[in-house]
Amino acid sequence: KSCVHTGNSFVPVSEIIAVEETEFNKKQRNIGRWQKMAKLHAFTVYYVKKARNHRWRCSDVTFWCVDEHLCNQWIQALKESLEMQKSRPKQLLVYINPYGGKRQGKRIYEQKVAPLFSLASISTDVVITEHANHAKDNLFEVNIYKYDGVVCVGGDGMFSEVMHGLIGRMQKDSGIDQNNPKASLVQCNIRIGIIPAGSTDCICYSTVGISDPVTSALHIIVGDCQPLDVSSVHHNNTFLKYSVSLLGYGFYGDILKDSEKKRWMGPMRYDYSGFKTFLSHHCYEGTIAYQPAKDSLGSPRDKDSCRTGCYICKQSEKQLEEQQKECGLKHEEGEEEWKVIKGKFLAINAVNMSCACPRSPKGLSPAAHLADGSADLILVRKCSRFDFLRYLVRHTNQDDQFDFPFVDVYRVKSFQFTSKLSEDNESNVMDIGKKRFGQFCRDHPACCCNIVNSTWNCDGETLDSSAIEVRVHCQLMKLFARGIEEDCKDEGAYSQRSVEQLL
Repeated sequence: KSCVHTGNSFVPVSEIIAVEETEFNKKQRNIGRWQKMAKLHAFTVYYVKKARNHRWRCSDVTFWCVDEHLCNQWIQALKESLEMQKSRPKQLLVYINPYGGKRQGKRIYEQKVAPLFSLASISTDVVITEHANHAKDNLFEVNIYKYDGVVCVGGDGMFSEVMHGLIGRMQKDSGIDQNNPKASLVQCNIRIGIIPAGSTDCICYSTVGISDPVTSALHIIVGDCQPLDVSSVHHNNTFLKYSVSLLGYGFYGDILKDSEKKRWMGPMRYDYSGFKTFLSHHCYEGTIAYQPAKDSLGSPRDKDSCRTGCYICKQSEKQLEEQQKECGLKHEEGEEEWKVIKGKFLAINAVNMSCACPRSPKGLSPAAHLADGSADLILVRKCSRFDFLRYLVRHTNQDDQFDFPFVDVYRVKSFQFTSKLSEDNESNVMDIGKKRFGQFCRDHPACCCNIVNSTWNCDGETLDSSAIEVRVHCQLMKLFARGIEEDCKDEGAYSQRSVEQLL
């Protein structure tokens, strides 16, 4: 045999990180008779090792060879195989938020991520952000087309900033007016990588299955690609924001608005504001008009969770390609039927993904898909505090959280909301919403109703407009991710094969 080994792991080329020649004195091994026979030559293969709970780590195995020429041949052959992995990034633009979360972004990148990028021969241009919207503004100025991807080190807010910069830049370069709510947006093919280092890392958790910087860095290195739906939010033909996770009015909007005043408390502010908002039990009256996602293969009440290689998302990708060929990206949503709901609501939530997190492993909508061109619209009607608590508790267990008479859920491709108080005549859909109605109400008899609106929570940022128009753009952007994989049964995760099968 020309090679011996330190293990029997079978490693797919797609998950090899790097191959390097290894100096003998740096990798001392008990190799028995080989050490007595001749001078040895070696190379080390660095690869992805999968562990439990979707965690990835960089592991390595060293191969020894008595023939220097043969050893070099193997190194060259493996490096050529890696070069053929065209989806892998070679040059990245990195934005680091040094203030987010526990202010650990810079340290996390330098200690855990940069060494892996260096090992994989990825060159980087690093920008330390100095103020809000620094990354977003910078993306309108730099030559983004020389990069294979953009990496953001921070929380959901940092990701949102990079996403707005990239999508906005693409529309600007293509002459698309973002203020037109019916405009067909140009897809952003420059992938975004998320290195979690914030207070909340919901988007990373929902697309990878864990908020872990090393795992996310390895997904970037191997060149994973996960399309992602993006919702645009407009008010009176004016663009407000993009959303990829939660768009919430009422309960989650009130929590965010209150927590923004208590940033000095750190991440604990969300618990405090959540408890305070629950006790206040505010409900809001308004009209919702929505277009059902008739082409979607799934349903919010089914058990088909979005996982790696999701069939429903793949079918949506095919449908999108066919529509683009046939219609030239023309949007014809006006022909679709609108459905109208009026009422008093404790919470109105629209989610493009499950919104899973460690506290809520299933998320707000367990069967929501990352790239099916739809959002799940969840309406929680006025009910007692006890019933609302029962609904919230369902997010932490395996029970059906939509199995309540006061909860409705719809899979939609667009919707509009107008609060009763809203004075915006322009916000109606097909003459819906012109009638002004709405008031703030507390769910107890001795209430004095105040005329107040809630706030929209758009991926962790506040939107004060009470009349909005939302539209889902199918697979508008891409992440360095592969969706959530099925759990590994064992720590090794790879089948055991001989070295001859590896080589």
